[in-house]
Amino acid sequence: MDKVFLSYNNIVSAYGFDSLSAISQIENEVSSLKRTEDERILSDPFYTSRPTDTIVSEAFELLQPTKKYTRLEKLLAISLASTIRQSNIALTNRVGLIISTTKGNIDVLERANPFPEERAYLSELGTQIKSFFQFENDAVVLSNACVSGVLAVAVAKRFIDQGRYDHVFVAGGDLVTKFILSGFNAFQALSKEPCRPYCKTRSGINIGEVAASVLVTNDPNKLTKESVEVLGEASCNDANHISGPSRTGEGLHRSIQLAMAQTKLSASEIDYVSGHGTATQFNDEMEAIAFNRSGLQDTPMNSLKGYFGHTLGASGLLETIIGMHSLHRNTLFTNLGFQELGVSEPLNIIQRTTSEKLSTFLKTASGFGGCNTAALFKKVTANG
Repeated sequence: MDKVFLSYNNIVSAYGFDSLSAISQIENEVSSLKRTEDERILSDPFYTSRPTDTIVSEAFELLQPTKKYTRLEKLLAISLASTIRQSNIALTNRVGLIISTTKGNIDVLERANPFPEERAYLSELGTQIKSFFQFENDAVVLSNACVSGVLAVAVAKRFIDQGRYDHVFVAGGDLVTKFILSGFNAFQALSKEPCRPYCKTRSGINIGEVAASVLVTNDPNKLTKESVEVLGEASCNDANHISGPSRTGEGLHRSIQLAMAQTKLSASEIDYVSGHGTATQFNDEMEAIAFNRSGLQDTPMNSLKGYFGHTLGASGLLETIIGMHSLHRNTLFTNLGFQELGVSEPLNIIQRTTSEKLSTFLKTASGFGGCNTAALFKKVTANG
């Protein structure tokens, strides 16, 4: 079976419209979360991270669109256009497209939106992105709560392993909308200050908005300096509760164990864990239990939510891309906002951005409905 790699990538965020803009600010421990007042979305002030409408529109117009597109479609197109351009891969029938999102064009259902409500269908989002770039194959739109981004990478690997494609472009995005924020606010899960994953004084999540994309490929000639090999991946649903994570971390633990079983790595050989870390009381506690059950309590780990907030269906993809750059730079990025451990099991939270020789990392994600995904990655050289 051929090796499968992650290669060319792009992040569209409040930091800028390329991956390095985000990485340089993260390396300097600068958050993009800002206190925002927007009563169209939420009656009270909230912390979020999102690119401005003006900058998004200006960047999208450079792609010379021939019709009107939604904000999410614009964000995805801007990111994907960069990754496709960098890769210089012709979009033949050997090239797939996966889009990861939780709610897609949910803003279309708002009263003032000019688009027909059918545009809110996830399949329609896939059709719009496919036709914009003229992919030969239909887009697979993957919506599985907050594991969608990591799961999209895993599904892309499976498509390549099965011989269906040689390359798969994965793009992920979600919006900061009234629907999303009112939902989390009803759970009393929104924090009124910048989030602090795994911290004793954490008070909930911030919702952020990004688009991210990456090339998943079996071609060792299509690698970048930050490329990684996908060693193993697995997903488990513990079906604990529609919104509450398992108190035993069962689904996440099993996902990690199954992903590791596909590799020759032991827990002690994983250099870094990129956790989900939403900064809610129950999620962070569940992760701590699962990581301890998996023998990863001493492994350096962080959550990147303090930089972007929780970007929902894009988060796992976004954080995987940052993990790629972390390995390449041999740098562990701090868990921004962390002050004191606030979970019942020990964790080795990264409290200062430091240089460390790195070769492998584990990315995990957990979401509503009990879904959990884990994926293991290894640094590769430019020649594979």
